[in-house]
Amino acid sequence: MEDILRPIYQERASSKNTLGILSIEKREGWNYQEETFDNILLVIAKEVEKNLLVKHYAYQDKKAALYIVDEEQLKEWLLLGTNRKILNWLSDGKIVFDRNDYVHRLKNELREPSANERNLKMAIEFSKIIKSYTDGKAFFHNGHYMDAYHHISRSLYHLACLAIIEKGFQPEQTMWDQVKQLNPEIYKLYEELLTSNENIEKRLELLFLASEFLIHSHTESGVSHFLNVLRKKDYWSIDDLINHPEVKYYAIDLETLLEYLIHQNYVRIVQAETKGIHIYHRFYKIFS
Repeated sequence: MEDILRPIYQERASSKNTLGILSIEKREGWNYQEETFDNILLVIAKEVEKNLLVKHYAYQDKKAALYIVDEEQLKEWLLLGTNRKILNWLSDGKIVFDRNDYVHRLKNELREPSANERNLKMAIEFSKIIKSYTDGKAFFHNGHYMDAYHHISRSLYHLACLAIIEKGFQPEQTMWDQVKQLNPEIYKLYEELLTSNENIEKRLELLFLASEFLIHSHTESGVSHFLNVLRKKDYWSIDDLINHPEVKYYAIDLETLLEYLIHQNYVRIVQAETKGIHIYHRFYKIFS
């Protein structure tokens, strides 16, 4: 199979723009349920006209896919966890071309991310936890139980991702199997959400209470990255925080996160006078 596909990836390997190429071959025990191709070639390039270029090929009675991905796009996917199959391809793929050991280094970074990158990933997940939980609770109190169910489910999903990252692993496509081993409490709560015989109102009421406890227990690790940013200045405007390069990946949920941290006494409000009477600018600083 590799001999047939070699001319395709050799053409890409001859380009100075190509950093590395991996081959992922379908085999017994193939974990990627959504993948219909017998072989995948993943090409990582410095620059691509499109962030992702995809080509399909047929050979014998089989089919192959070629993915050419921009380096920056790849790093964003890995950081945000928005393209989980790419992570699996990088972990399981066979390196067929590697310029200056780029792919080897990338694989090592995936296995052992830096402390700052790990904290950033946890901050991204934690901000999503708080946003989903807050929205879900609002829907619950207004009697919109199906919407509340959706949001508490999302909150538990991101809580599971956070727990995996805390343990030094990457969330995989079979993430709930990981969580069952690494954090049975979260797994049992998710199982309760799916299988409880209680009516939906009672089920949600219990789940929100239990989730609140679990969220609280993961707050220290979840907000470490953001608190390190806050320490860099005496106080911050919301505009400065949203546009800060280290916060941009979770800025969309930042206002909800800030309100949670104020309530939990991690952040406090600083008021400053405006030109108006009895109206003040609102700034934020780390609680001390």
